[in-house]
Amino acid sequence: MAWLKKDPLQIIAFQSYGTNSHFYARGRALEDESIDLENQHIWHLIVNTWKRFETDEIKHVSLDLKLPNNKIIKVTTDENGYFIAEETLKNLSELTNEEGWLSFELSYNDVTLKRTIQNKNKFPGELLIPSTKAEFGVASDIDDTILHTGVVSILKWRVIYNSIFKHAKNRIPLEGSAEFYHKLHRGVSGKNANPIFYVSHSPWNLYRYLELFLRQNDFPKGPILLRSFSNFLKRKPQDEKPQKQKEILNLLKTYPDLPFILIGDSGEHDPDIYIEIAEEFPDRILAIYLRSVKHKKRMIRVKGLLENYKTTQVLMVESSEQAIEHAKKHGFIS
Repeated sequence: MAWLKKDPLQIIAFQSYGTNSHFYARGRALEDESIDLENQHIWHLIVNTWKRFETDEIKHVSLDLKLPNNKIIKVTTDENGYFIAEETLKNLSELTNEEGWLSFELSYNDVTLKRTIQNKNKFPGELLIPSTKAEFGVASDIDDTILHTGVVSILKWRVIYNSIFKHAKNRIPLEGSAEFYHKLHRGVSGKNANPIFYVSHSPWNLYRYLELFLRQNDFPKGPILLRSFSNFLKRKPQDEKPQKQKEILNLLKTYPDLPFILIGDSGEHDPDIYIEIAEEFPDRILAIYLRSVKHKKRMIRVKGLLENYKTTQVLMVESSEQAIEHAKKHGFIS
């Protein structure tokens, strides 16, 4: 009856963000499907993709979240295995490193669980509390902004192909992107530690895939903000704002004294989302960078959208060099 044997348990903590007084972390409790992030054989890539989306979540289970000062925050997973740990605390910045990262540890605390738990029931997590040296934040799209995905291809077949048949290590970042983001992270002083937030329409199932891509290609570490797979499949009400827009608005609300630079592409809805945000917060958005895509009709539409727009600096860029030159000129980087 070995085939009935259940997989061991794990906890995946998604890198999140908070403030000196607001702790906010999220993640998911799952069976460990043994997704091999290193193997690049085509069959393993297909199997791994299946495992990412056919997850066995651990629902309604209690977890302990332990801070460096030994404080314990108790959370319970929901119907899909997700959890959110949110609490008002004092002096959280004292627990961070120089870059603003606060490390914590997660564990299952349900004594009725008769399951094998990986990692000796100790799972690491991190939360970003922006450094006081930060002069601005950066909210960046991922798809076709720093990673070739093919979001403008017919029926999005390239997105499907790239996500299933390409290993994260073999995905090619858009040229010069990592260098530009490091310059923005360091800021004009070279030591600003400006926070970088990666925002995508992709589901949380791709979190570790995207995290590996960013790490392998030497992008600055930053929270990766995605959405649940159920929301990914659902058609949203016409008056509801896109998840990416909600996430950026929440960043602006969380850090009221921090201006932001928004980075996206011209392929889909980034121009509309970013302009609407800039209209709502005209004094908070320093600049908008939009990568040009190879789609004539969409480029014409975006150029028309920006033709008479004066609220915020918007730059359509063909290369990272153009963005770097503009950022230097306006004092964002050295």
